[in-house]
Amino acid sequence: MMMGAPFGRLDWSATPFDDFLRNPSLNEAVSSGAALTVVLGAAATLWLLTRHHLWGPLWRDWLTSPDHKRIGIMYVVLAGVMFLRGVLEGAVMRTHQVSALNGGILSPDHYAQLFSTHGTIMIFFVATPLVTGLINFAVPLQIGARDMAFPVLNQVSLGLTASGAGLVMLSLVLGQFGTGGWTMYPPFTGATFSPGPGVDYWIWAVGLSGIGSTLAGMNIAVTIYKLRAPGMTFLRMPMFTWTALCTAIMMVYAFPAVTASTAMLALDRVAGFHFFTNDLGGNMMQYANIFWMFGHPEVYIVVLPAFGVYSEISATFAAKRLYGYNSLVIATMAIAVVSFAVWLHHFFTMGQNGRINAAFGIATMVIAVPTGVKVYDWMATLFRGRVRITVPIIYLTGFFILFVFGGLTGVILANPAINYQLHNSQFVVAHFHNVLVPGTLFGMFAGIHYWFPKAFGFRLDEKLARRTALLWVAGFCLAFLPLYWLGLMGMPRRAASYDNPAFQPAMWLAFGGAAILVAALASLIHTFWASARNRAALACPLGDPWDGRSLEWATSAPPPPYNFWAIPSVRALDPFTVEKAEGTPYAEADAYEDVDMPRHTALGMIVAVAGGALGLAMVWWIWWLAVLSGAAIVGAVVLRAFATHTHETIPAAEVAAAHRRFLAAIGTARAIGRDDEMLPANRGLADPAVPA
Repeated sequence: MMMGAPFGRLDWSATPFDDFLRNPSLNEAVSSGAALTVVLGAAATLWLLTRHHLWGPLWRDWLTSPDHKRIGIMYVVLAGVMFLRGVLEGAVMRTHQVSALNGGILSPDHYAQLFSTHGTIMIFFVATPLVTGLINFAVPLQIGARDMAFPVLNQVSLGLTASGAGLVMLSLVLGQFGTGGWTMYPPFTGATFSPGPGVDYWIWAVGLSGIGSTLAGMNIAVTIYKLRAPGMTFLRMPMFTWTALCTAIMMVYAFPAVTASTAMLALDRVAGFHFFTNDLGGNMMQYANIFWMFGHPEVYIVVLPAFGVYSEISATFAAKRLYGYNSLVIATMAIAVVSFAVWLHHFFTMGQNGRINAAFGIATMVIAVPTGVKVYDWMATLFRGRVRITVPIIYLTGFFILFVFGGLTGVILANPAINYQLHNSQFVVAHFHNVLVPGTLFGMFAGIHYWFPKAFGFRLDEKLARRTALLWVAGFCLAFLPLYWLGLMGMPRRAASYDNPAFQPAMWLAFGGAAILVAALASLIHTFWASARNRAALACPLGDPWDGRSLEWATSAPPPPYNFWAIPSVRALDPFTVEKAEGTPYAEADAYEDVDMPRHTALGMIVAVAGGALGLAMVWWIWWLAVLSGAAIVGAVVLRAFATHTHETIPAAEVAAAHRRFLAAIGTARAIGRDDEMLPANRGLADPAVPA
């Protein structure tokens, strides 16, 4: 019957507006308001693009561009949109929890959807795209490359991630999301207990983004292995590049696990397989093992690049060479390897014997050692350095205090005996956020502030950005640290209500913290908006506003499409600092060459739109749409394989002329010392007289 319907199981009742009209309540009002916000937001975006005649530039300069810098920026923008929803959902959950002693404002089912979408969004569609975006933008510049190894594949990776994010957003308007948490454990998420479209939204959103992340990891790894500038040995790579390399390798090995688990769960649901049910010999514990073989490495996939950012900013803003470079490299690789050997600590309580639990508990404690090495090295880098208290340093300071505390609580949870008492309590929620928010989010914010002038040619307003950073740190402390107290008191996580009045004081503190985090989000948006309006005063087109140390700071801001006028030659760690110390940071190339760059292509957009349509079709059983969208993806890839004119040549004369204009601007500009970095006079030329 469903196969014969033109829209499968999709009808008007799938919208939250139908439920609100049939049974008006506060819960349904919240659902309908969220859906209406998405619809109005999409409509407003379309109107603004049309009103300001931006469709042409958007398509020509961004959506069809294979330039790694623009793709990296689009990854970050995508993450920003999803972050907006994730933070607001977290605030709604806190509002419900503070009133949950008397029933709360949401139904249990709606609350379960919220914590499921919140976790899914923050892990798969905020943290991962943020990390991938910063790597995309910075790494080719840091290693002296023109672009990524596979520029068009880079487009496709972004398109697949965007299609998954689109499905999550669409679940607010059509149907509902799953209620099984961001892990979607069977058998609850099987067809018997969750027959609706919610789990299918999660499967296809995570499945599509997982494929995109796997391809991105392959691309990043090949880029670093094969496209480094002459002389850039592995032990001359910037630490951010090292963390990107380890992250890429982890993505290649970890994301196929979650892709496989989602595929097997989908087959259980729609094709009658029994991978994860007791029928016909299935076992749900196999799902837990496969999922967490991805799930715990994913923590370090999103944390390691933030560690790389902290390495870059500690050296730059302390005006010192990074302390313990070799030990940081070894620690990074150790974390990447050991992260694959700790997954079982996520289900200590699920029936393994004591020896297995002990082995994984020890491995979990061991992974704290290389992390501690990193923290000590960053502190040693800052020690006796000429430290400037900039916005990235504020985030780094918050990280030092909060991440170390969160890591220590992780060591506590690594003890199986203690874990038995605290498992599935608010203590775990506090630990998880205590690691990922300072470890990933603060690092990404620091990285965005650090590289923003390079990407757009103007700095972010320092005063506004400081306010934002302090709000994030303060809001986090109030929102999540009280949850440790609640966990020790016995409050379970994921519960829609509670009956112990003793939980209320901590819940009110957490609610206040959530309110501050919403204010931090508003302050972040205002910082970007105000900085863009005042970009003339904040402009730094010469590309080196922070007295940077690595190759990305040697180019203009924004860099040209081909990044470098001539491929640099690297003679030491921190090559740009070495050149500035020698008085030769800017010089004409011995010879200029024609530059071959990939042509613009619509393949990434086709994959994004068709991938989203395929996911929607499979969620709602619209089989004709599934066939058409699948055929569109295959057809686009095949046609691309037969394309012959895939590159365009930029003449050497054009490259030379652009470089000479840049050198002329350098020659007439005023060099700025470190004490004057925040003044309008800073146009991106650091004072070479200041020792580095």
